[in-house]
Amino acid sequence: MKTQEQTKPLTVIGFLGSQLDAGGGRGRWQKWRPTISIVQHENVSVDTMHILHSPGHERIAAQVVDDLNFISPDTQVNLHALPVRDPWDFGEMYSALFDWAQTQKLDPEQSDYWIHITTGTHVAQICLFLLAEARVLPGVLLQTAPPRPQREGDPGTYALIDLDLSRYDAIAKRFAIAKDDAKRYLKSGIATKNKRFNDLIDEIEHVALRSSAPLLLTGPTGAGKSFLAKRIFELKKERHNVTGDFVEVNCATLMGDGAASTLFGHKRGAFTGAMADRAGLLRSADKGVLFLDEIGTLGLDEQAMLLKAIEDKRFYPVGADREVASDFQLIAGTNLDLREAVARGEFREDLFSRINLWSYTLPGLAERTEDIEPNVEHLLSLTPKDIGRQARFNIEAKKRYISFAASANGAWKGNFRDLSASVTRMATLAEGGRINEAVVDAEIERLKWLWARDAATNDACSVELERIIDEATLAKLDLFDRLQLEAVIRVCKQSRTLSDAGRKLYNVSREERSEVNDADRLRKYLSRFGLKFDAIVSA
Repeated sequence: MKTQEQTKPLTVIGFLGSQLDAGGGRGRWQKWRPTISIVQHENVSVDTMHILHSPGHERIAAQVVDDLNFISPDTQVNLHALPVRDPWDFGEMYSALFDWAQTQKLDPEQSDYWIHITTGTHVAQICLFLLAEARVLPGVLLQTAPPRPQREGDPGTYALIDLDLSRYDAIAKRFAIAKDDAKRYLKSGIATKNKRFNDLIDEIEHVALRSSAPLLLTGPTGAGKSFLAKRIFELKKERHNVTGDFVEVNCATLMGDGAASTLFGHKRGAFTGAMADRAGLLRSADKGVLFLDEIGTLGLDEQAMLLKAIEDKRFYPVGADREVASDFQLIAGTNLDLREAVARGEFREDLFSRINLWSYTLPGLAERTEDIEPNVEHLLSLTPKDIGRQARFNIEAKKRYISFAASANGAWKGNFRDLSASVTRMATLAEGGRINEAVVDAEIERLKWLWARDAATNDACSVELERIIDEATLAKLDLFDRLQLEAVIRVCKQSRTLSDAGRKLYNVSREERSEVNDADRLRKYLSRFGLKFDAIVSA
């Protein structure tokens, strides 16, 4: 008779325990035998039992079948001899189990399945786990344990383990928390709002913890490539993905013959001045991460040597006749378009193909205006370390600074380097640690001066306007409308998307609207002159 929990027939699949299930004579009933114990539980009714065994254990198997029939005559017991010569060979065992499962008509709609993992070699138990996780064996895992102390007839205990993690909210929640923690770590805990950047960090977190292939970080100077590379390394180190060091070098500083020596090392006497052996940065990064910033400036000879080192994990130091080894992960950074460098013959196509498996472009600060405020707060939190005391904005000063920083006037040519320098200046000048309106106004003027466009740039914009608008329309424009349109076009050309340009142009009035659609407002404005955003950007 089935218990209330058992609504469908129950099938148990497991290995014969060549040691634990063995026993002859009356004494076998005085010991705990895991396969026998399953049918000894009063609340368990087993309809079918599949017992797997390797060749040579037929006698024990026959005895176990007889005992099962004696205790539970309603249970159908099936013996299956697996063609496994070495039960400790993972490949052989997994293949045999997989093939056996394919021959069975296992239907979870018609029967419940318990996969017994107490018996069999450790390799067999692992294979059963993997097959259950992959749903090749569509059931839950069954773990049995002997009573303490052992008594005749006592079946001990059993536990069921469901590998469907969706049923384990606590486990799933902990996994999600760990994933979110890793993403926050890569962002230094800064609550960024830019979707493009957050999606990028989400994928980098996934790849960084699962792959040791090269990563390519592109983006403008100051976008945070070096900082992100260091955080990726620290995250991998924390999760025990790497055991070595983080080694960083700006390839733009590597000149002439010294470049190869710095990267790959050299033997004593390899060239004039080589007074001793030098390990080189690649060997220093063994079991760790090597970050080559501005990789596009690396010479072609060094590029060829680097390609071999990435692919073979072996290379020749300068002047050496024997290879050395270094197992490092490469993170490369550049503000250049390496595709254009390849076309010009300045960068090897085979190296570009090798490091371009995982390529990520970090958006500049002007493309992430919604992230300026949280980054300012983060930089202010670091002021005690930088200037020895804490600094804070007053409310009006902060509003004024953020409004300017996120507007079209915020060029942020140096990206986060500009922002960091700006915050440091204001924090240093803040009397009593309070950044007031006067400090902000002075800083805004300083930034405007730093980013001032020369007359040639403005003239270029005027020519641009004449190129993209027909003469008849242009002739009807007042000087006011012409200057305004030129300013709008400059913002469009500096922006990645129509929405991005709209946020910059309507940065104040958008806060007063219940429904914000910056892209639609800008689209309507441009249409008055027969213009489209894509045409402006591509002109």
